[in-house]
Amino acid sequence: MSDFSTKTIAATRADGLGGRLLAMVNAKALADRMGCRFGFTWNGQSIEQMEFHKVERVDTVFSGDFVEKHWLGEAIDSSAGFGALNGSFSRGSLEADARRTGLRGWICNDFNILKSWRQGWLKARLPANRPAALRHQAFGGFGFSPAVKAAIAAASERRFSQPTAALHLRSGDIVYGTYRWRLEFGDKVIPAPLARQIVAKLASKGLATLLIGQDRAMLDYLKSETGALLTEGFGSNEFPDETHKAFFEMTLMARCRQIYAGSSIFATIASVMGNVPVFRPKALFSQRRTANIILEELRSRETDYHPLEAAFGYQRAFCMLEGRISPARAREILERALALDPENRAYALKIVASHFRERDYAVGDAMLKALISREFEAAGKVPTEIMRLLTSRSWRGLVMADDFDLYLAAGKAGYVYAAACAAQIQAALGRKEAALAMAALSLRADPGNKLFQENALAIRSGAKSDDAQATDPSTRS
Repeated sequence: MSDFSTKTIAATRADGLGGRLLAMVNAKALADRMGCRFGFTWNGQSIEQMEFHKVERVDTVFSGDFVEKHWLGEAIDSSAGFGALNGSFSRGSLEADARRTGLRGWICNDFNILKSWRQGWLKARLPANRPAALRHQAFGGFGFSPAVKAAIAAASERRFSQPTAALHLRSGDIVYGTYRWRLEFGDKVIPAPLARQIVAKLASKGLATLLIGQDRAMLDYLKSETGALLTEGFGSNEFPDETHKAFFEMTLMARCRQIYAGSSIFATIASVMGNVPVFRPKALFSQRRTANIILEELRSRETDYHPLEAAFGYQRAFCMLEGRISPARAREILERALALDPENRAYALKIVASHFRERDYAVGDAMLKALISREFEAAGKVPTEIMRLLTSRSWRGLVMADDFDLYLAAGKAGYVYAAACAAQIQAALGRKEAALAMAALSLRADPGNKLFQENALAIRSGAKSDDAQATDPSTRS
């Protein structure tokens, strides 16, 4: 029999400040309610490698007492005896789990984990037991360093002259970094070309707008165009340290009536701090209207925005309208985005897919040939970067799975570069025979083509590797 109170519910995320704090809030909320210990890791090495996130060392964010009591180190070793909180659970199910020998506790990194906690129908209906209230209470129990406390206190003393809503314009890695190539995390960001109309809409509701974001030039531009408030006007420049400034700005957001943001964790933490609601743009405009606002803004003011901000605006408009507009209209939007962000292979792949959707296989295949051949000539490797992007995965699944049938149809129709891509798609789907057949199709059409030779070799090698792993007793559970 194990003493349940000695078990630890731990947050171990190593991403940006918001992600770490939200995981910690969830873990502490559960630990407090279940009578367990709360713990967290804080990896300093990963912080130094982050291009778009600013996070200080653990001892500069949290107080010495808090670190001593709850910090579990840089990371938790896989053999340390921690399980993962997966699926629905209750205190009873965790108590049963805890009876296993050597179990120290559970890792709690899922942002939505509180929705999986089964606390009984009646308890769950009590206001104090709802996720927002649990998170707010847990955050209040964090022990912050004197510098962080000072930033929070300074923001808490500021006063708005009228009812105010916060608008968080995240950019960072999703607009300027490699995530812009994935087309899957765009919902975290409200595109800058949408901000003007959001400010106007909030003004019609009697609310001033406080802008928070990472792009200083963009915020200055929007302030000059809309009259929105900036955190500088409330003293954010008094905090040169980016982490302390982040806490100051989150606290200002927390004091607003409402927060408007994408699925930004930074905005979620502000909501947790102040127990105020967060709304998505759909609370103000329909999805089609949102896309059209962005396109209208860019049609008249595209050059006012950084090229990557404008390209991201086109990207979001396309993603909102995809499947509702003609392939030709989709290409118009994507070609504008590609002109502004020519390194973005995702736009090229979507343009190819739009040609395939119209069964204009020759044009799409010619475009694929130019893209893939250029990459192969530069690196001499298969799969090329654009093939890797086409078959890339995230925790949500295969990123471009909705276009797979279009590439497969073009390959089956005998278009050789589409067939080479189709071979990679079939391999990603685990269809070894179909992958080999597609690779063979392009190679038969052009036996001397080095790219097709390497593609067929890569597919065969992958298939052999899978077969060897399947027959190796050491890989069996």
